[in-house]
Amino acid sequence: MSIHKSDIKRITTHQLQEMKSRGEKISMLTAYDYSMARILDAAGIDVLLVGDSASNVMAGHETTLPITLDHMIWHASGVVRGVSRALVVVDIPFGSYQSDSNEALRSAIRIMKESGAHAVKVEGGSEIKKSVEKIISAGVPVMGHLGLTPQSIYKFGTYSVRAKEEEEAQKLIDDAVLLEACGCFSVVLEKVPAKLAEAVAKRLSIPVIGIGAGPYVDGQVLVVHDMLGITKDFKPRFLRRYADLNKVMTEAVTSYISDVKSSSFPDEKESY
Repeated sequence: MSIHKSDIKRITTHQLQEMKSRGEKISMLTAYDYSMARILDAAGIDVLLVGDSASNVMAGHETTLPITLDHMIWHASGVVRGVSRALVVVDIPFGSYQSDSNEALRSAIRIMKESGAHAVKVEGGSEIKKSVEKIISAGVPVMGHLGLTPQSIYKFGTYSVRAKEEEEAQKLIDDAVLLEACGCFSVVLEKVPAKLAEAVAKRLSIPVIGIGAGPYVDGQVLVVHDMLGITKDFKPRFLRRYADLNKVMTEAVTSYISDVKSSSFPDEKESY
């Protein structure tokens, strides 16, 4: 039976809350362009994150820091045009919300107005409390992000697991509770011990999405280029590759080159 666009129920922050309440896991992947977003949305993904990881996988930067607000809006606009069902969340990039809550609000409003996205995501806890409150007070849904926060890579100096020590673990719990109290609709936990992530998920009434945070949270997120095997060099423990598109694409391009060189493409049926 074919599904008409009008029959597709769009995912909302409220529905994510209901999913947690009934124990249904939330599926989330990154997306950075229209074509990929259409495929992921049609497959039934719940949430699409227009991640600042676009800085790495789309632009080739070493970190997420160089990507700008304009870049994020451009990527998000394409993703929004490609979805009928998924909730689209957009990372506010480094330097666009940390220092000034008014700037944070301006950045969030630009993303919402210019891309048509449904929510924004920010990294950090107590240190960005004012920015989170300001954005939410304007009616913009906010997803938090704790644990390994890639925008702070130069502070940490490493991409290793966070919150293994008791003091940092307690701060993470406190920050998660704080973000919920501020009104965040969800929190991402990145690269933290599974038991700690489980404790946070049980403590909070809002959904907790994990990446490298074990199976006991309310949902999972991966970078789509990683899980599809388009990227080859990134091999963290938490990554499960569901395809080897690097190999598939390389073989397809190699065949195309061969056919062009041998004049077997195009043939008569492919000509006008």
